Amino acid sequence: MFQAFALRLKTLAQAFALSLTFSAALTQAAEVIHIYSARHYPSDEQLYQGFTQKTGIEIKRVDADDAGILARLKAEGKNSPADVILLVDASRLWRADQDGLFAPIRSQALEQAIPAAMRAPATAAGETSWFGFSTRARVIAYNKQKYSAKDFADYKQLADPRFKGQLCIRSGSHPYNLSWFGSMMEHEGVEATENWLKSVLANLARKPKGGDTDQIRAVASGECGVAVTNSYYLARILGSGKPEDLSVQELVGVAFPNQQSWGTHVNIAGGAVARFAKNKEAAIRFLEYLATPQAQAHFANGNNEWPVVANTVFDNRALKSMAPQGFKADPMPVHRIGPNQVKVQLMLDRLGFN
Repeated sequence: MFQAFALRLKTLAQAFALSLTFSAALTQAAEVIHIYSARHYPSDEQLYQGFTQKTGIEIKRVDADDAGILARLKAEGKNSPADVILLVDASRLWRADQDGLFAPIRSQALEQAIPAAMRAPATAAGETSWFGFSTRARVIAYNKQKYSAKDFADYKQLADPRFKGQLCIRSGSHPYNLSWFGSMMEHEGVEATENWLKSVLANLARKPKGGDTDQIRAVASGECGVAVTNSYYLARILGSGKPEDLSVQELVGVAFPNQQSWGTHVNIAGGAVARFAKNKEAAIRFLEYLATPQAQAHFANGNNEWPVVANTVFDNRALKSMAPQGFKADPMPVHRIGPNQVKVQLMLDRLGFN
């Protein structure tokens, strides 16, 4: 009887050990990627869930702003767990690339889907270090009781003395403005851009403060007559049914400048594989997923951004109401903006455009 009990105990122990081994094997088999993301949009949860459902690869995410992510990557060095980096500004992507924080990759799917102007230039080895996946236009919000879209047919009109005391804008040093000003420098040159910025500064209704949504609401309240904003902030309000937003919809119009010249400035939200990625292949799969029709439509429907992949089908009434016939975007490669960032910041410091 004792021998039978001992045999049974031994059998149970072996089964338990086998169970532990099987469990450990499953844990090891489950792929995980670590994402450092500057995309602070609740709607993106659906995006991440879609990737996991499609591939079985789990996502662990760290959210911070662009500057915080880049500082963390530098501090962690080779010990960083990051596999994918998501940033929301072309100049930040360029800066991170210059600092060696990305791993250049080859992906036929990304090269075919993402326009050349929306990604880093290829290296001599034919690799690309970062890709843009969605765009946001730098548009003009104006008081429809005072002005019309034709008053802002060109960004240079923001320097017109007739708008003195009418302009609201966030900090000149914010990445969205640095990239916009950097694109102006590419088109107009250094001297002309500085003169333009000086006149823009003279037209401010108040010191730069707040975010883009604050500028839009300031136009609606009458604090200023015109403001500069990224398109997706305005689209959020236009697509809202909240009482406080309905009045903004009635009072605020939108203009897409430079439609008769180089086109409206667009910035990108983009991504890259981290330099010390531990799961590089899965990281590439995630970036490729962001270029699929499902993910591209989500950027539009979920966060009011324009997709970068041509012919993406989406249904966002706010975006379509802003530009029913579409708009001409500046075709200049976004990687050319980054190198101007330091020059622009020095310019702003001289002018006191903080």
